[in-house]
Amino acid sequence: MGKLGKLVAFDIILNNKLAVYFAGQHIDGSVSVELNEAMKMRGVKLEFTGSARVHWTEQHSTGSGKTRRTETRHYSATERYFNFEFLLFGPGTGSTLLQPGHHTFPFTYTLPLNLPSSYESGIGNVRYQLKAKIDKPWKFDHKTKRMFTVISMLDLNQQPSAAAAVQGQNSKNLCCLCCKSGPISAVFHIDRAGYVPGDTIYLNAEISNNSSRRMCASRVKLIMVTSYHATTKSRTVFNCVASLSRGEIPPHGSDVWSGDPMTVPAIPPSYLVGCSIIDIRYILQLEVDPSGPAFDLEVPLEVIIGTIPLRQVVQRYYPQWQPSTQPLQPSAPGMPSPAGVIPPDMPPPSYAECVFGKVAVGDDEDDNEHMGGDKDFAPSYAYYDWSKSAFK
Repeated sequence: MGKLGKLVAFDIILNNKLAVYFAGQHIDGSVSVELNEAMKMRGVKLEFTGSARVHWTEQHSTGSGKTRRTETRHYSATERYFNFEFLLFGPGTGSTLLQPGHHTFPFTYTLPLNLPSSYESGIGNVRYQLKAKIDKPWKFDHKTKRMFTVISMLDLNQQPSAAAAVQGQNSKNLCCLCCKSGPISAVFHIDRAGYVPGDTIYLNAEISNNSSRRMCASRVKLIMVTSYHATTKSRTVFNCVASLSRGEIPPHGSDVWSGDPMTVPAIPPSYLVGCSIIDIRYILQLEVDPSGPAFDLEVPLEVIIGTIPLRQVVQRYYPQWQPSTQPLQPSAPGMPSPAGVIPPDMPPPSYAECVFGKVAVGDDEDDNEHMGGDKDFAPSYAYYDWSKSAFK
């Protein structure tokens, strides 16, 4: 933060440099204040908040003819998970002086259990943040904000369908002028339904083009299906988070996907467990694109994105690995300790910024010219790069 009169610097510092935590973990850090002159204040306060919010607008027309008008309707809902305030310095009421120099006020806070994972989008979010305030009598308060990520554990080993193979098929007839052409058909299958970010999905498909038309391409998309629930209406949004494509298929030709690899990017876990106003599911969809006017042939498969990988997958990559009886330590300095959170017989993940990147997080009444700290933010999610695992 730049110089603001008497105030030289005002920051929130987290001991965990990655700012990634699990529900139930401690958050430790300090608020740093540097002054070049004594400052009169009620105190230095720190607020922890965790909440979810959805909001969107729609245009609706009413009436007809000359009385026809368009109005904007707002749809929204909120959830609050926690809101706790510390008084780090001062009486809170009345006033005191904080002397010139550098001051550090340590804090610790234990996150509640059963929190949903952090999530950010233009329509809704699950957001966790710290706000520090220098409460000044009769003057503008100085404020600063620090965002952090919470990851909720979704253990694929506890999901009954995660280890099972998944298969789907579909076919359709194309019309060529006035004549019906032969069908196009596809069988699409993967060896399991459960994956973690960093994992590889091996894609297998057999496509038969028995029509007289060329297929421009076949592709597979990993689609995040997000449902936002306002108090009176719901809205569903589809986002492609990864894709892979192959070339054209001639008339009466065929094509085979033989284990083509697709890497799962850094994305939030399925279901967003603990949040009742945002729901996330993932569809892996094979699409065959005919030339000319026609809808794509689609074969969708539902997959589960977790935060703890299947044990059989860990052993597939590292057959020499044996489950440990001791809790694992963080895989790098500053990483949150997985002890008591990640099962002790599983490898610790690294963490990667969400594939969608940073979004602006200044969306409430406190965010003005007096607010310092984070202006934009992207959650980080557990990411398993098997080529760099400690078990290799």
